[in-house]
Amino acid sequence: MRDQRRDGTSPHGNLPLELDAFVGRGAELAGLGRALDASRLVTVTGTGGVGKSRLAARAAARAAHRDGAWRVELTPLRDPEFVDHAVVEALGLTDHTTRPPREALLGHLAERELLLVLDGVEHLAEACAALVTDLLGRAPGLGVLAVGRRPLGVAGERLFPLAPLGENEAVELLTVRAAQRNRAYGDDGEARELCRRLDGIPLAIELAAGRLDVLSPGQVLERLDDRFRLLTGGDRSAPPRHRTLRTAIGWSHELCTPRERLLWARLSVFADRFDLDAAEYVCSGSGLAAEDVLDVVSALVAQSLLTAEETPAGVRYRMLDTVRAYGADWLEATGDAARLRRRHRDWYVGLATWCELEWFSPRQREVAARADVELPNLRVALEYCLAEPAETHLGQYLAGCLWFHWVGCGRLSEGRRWLEQAVRLDAERTAGDRSRLKALWVLAHVAILQGDTVPALAALQECREEAERSSNATALAYAEHRTGCLALVSDDMPRAETLLRSALRRYREIGELNSNVLMGQVELAMTRAFQGDLPDAVRLCEDVRRVCEDHGERWVRAYAMYVLAYAAWSDGDAAGARQLLTDCLGSAHGFRDLLGTVLAVELLALVTVAEDDPEEAAVLQGAAERMWPTVGLPLFGSAHYNAPHELCEATARERLGDERYEQCVRHGARLGLAEAVSRALRRPGVRASLPAPRRAGRGATAGARTAKPAASPTRRGGETTG
Repeated sequence: MRDQRRDGTSPHGNLPLELDAFVGRGAELAGLGRALDASRLVTVTGTGGVGKSRLAARAAARAAHRDGAWRVELTPLRDPEFVDHAVVEALGLTDHTTRPPREALLGHLAERELLLVLDGVEHLAEACAALVTDLLGRAPGLGVLAVGRRPLGVAGERLFPLAPLGENEAVELLTVRAAQRNRAYGDDGEARELCRRLDGIPLAIELAAGRLDVLSPGQVLERLDDRFRLLTGGDRSAPPRHRTLRTAIGWSHELCTPRERLLWARLSVFADRFDLDAAEYVCSGSGLAAEDVLDVVSALVAQSLLTAEETPAGVRYRMLDTVRAYGADWLEATGDAARLRRRHRDWYVGLATWCELEWFSPRQREVAARADVELPNLRVALEYCLAEPAETHLGQYLAGCLWFHWVGCGRLSEGRRWLEQAVRLDAERTAGDRSRLKALWVLAHVAILQGDTVPALAALQECREEAERSSNATALAYAEHRTGCLALVSDDMPRAETLLRSALRRYREIGELNSNVLMGQVELAMTRAFQGDLPDAVRLCEDVRRVCEDHGERWVRAYAMYVLAYAAWSDGDAAGARQLLTDCLGSAHGFRDLLGTVLAVELLALVTVAEDDPEEAAVLQGAAERMWPTVGLPLFGSAHYNAPHELCEATARERLGDERYEQCVRHGARLGLAEAVSRALRRPGVRASLPAPRRAGRGATAGARTAKPAASPTRRGGETTG
């Protein structure tokens, strides 16, 4: 097995370090390994609760793929359009461009050798089949291990049907689970008969074991016999083992107290993991007090109906899909499903509101982690709002509230989809509505960062016109700000400065202060730097830096550090510039902000060549070159932003010669994102691996130029500063 890291993942992959306790299945594990060696697409099929996911996780952990095994959890998804997004997310990719996520996947996988584990494909089989067909056809090093109750139906698919446990393995599983509850049971007749009656289905055995702290196997068996007799009037068309599992779940349901059954049903509204606070709000009332929810959750965990998991945002609870589906049926039968879905929506709208407010605080990183963990439930809330005509304004509000997640945490593509859907709905009725106006300027911001000018201008114009008609000073300020941002990346510095100064004045008049406002001041500083006034740019960014540090803001602070680093380099302080850029890069990468990351790497390359290490500078330029296609138009197509890159390239080429420079660039272009960031953050003087030169390059002249980019030629001509 591959080496593994402390964070619980393999060096190349996202499989958990500690897989669930795995009992039996030795022959199946070996067989699945052989199937993966023989076929690029293997689908593990079987009834619910038979252990497909656990077996697939074990087999994937043993697979010998150079770039590891990556698991994609599809069960929480409801919309087939999000399958590609889920794979992008699982692979840790960040793509700011307008290209579809499928293209980003194909670009990432084209030269990699990895195993993609698609877990829970049955309800999205058509979308998964199309994706797998495309990826396998264009990524020769890719293998796919699908897990579901039905095949994908793709040419070349090799099926691996998973049968229930054999009798001996089933008894072993029951014994192990009983021992974990401090109950010792040998291989006696009652335990063996119990496993036979449960058809060796692991989930059914797990549920039965959940009662062994108070019942003997014989007592469990007796109660199961009663339940089986009740089933005789049930659905005879269901497969026998499906009826067995439903029987085991139903029996476990009957043994629950009324409060446990009630909470089980209500928890089914959650798409994936949830925390105790969410459960208390969404599920309390009408027979279940909020203060009792913790005790009932603990009881469901003890019965293996819920599992508790550690996440970057703290402890979360999760219900297996089969158990959730049973609870959802009961919730529908109670007639309370609509009310619970509204409460679920209310909680996550409230959570998004809190996250947006707390983004401008010392809890910014906590907010980023929480939004990541809560994304499946936030998606369900968005779907609910955008599917109900009366809820359109809430959908617009929620999509706009999450601007920090779309923009600051590397989810531009998904954010744009939600925002476009939100502003299209019921436009006439919601025109001028504050939520719609916010969704419009956030949509424009996303489109600008993706380099998509025309839709950005259209959204900004609509936002401004509606804001003027409705006298909405806040929306007017944001529309003007984003129009100034668009002018900035389009190299229209006088217009950008005028708009940004006006927007900042409007913000002051209405008392607005948050990350967006501070980013406007950083953008204004960039216009001043690009027009040659570095002292004013430094003054503006030092002010931003102080405000950020007062409020614990790290995201905008990273961009202020970028401008300050350029000023330090321009003053000949390479060491100071490196220190500032190290801070900038660490923050940007921590938030998955790929734009901030690649800008910092570009400027670090310039600092590195000034430190007399042209080879490493060329490597960093190659690494940045690989990042830009996932960000958008390289350096926005801007002569001003491009000037530091051109100066670095010219200096490195002069010192190394064209052939050696290109060789180092190619080496950098092969680095993955994490590896490139780690390399950029290295201490000066610490040599990283470099390709061996094919021949000696031209020697560097003693006076090789390292002048600031204000004097460098650009594609558009004129003086620029970076």
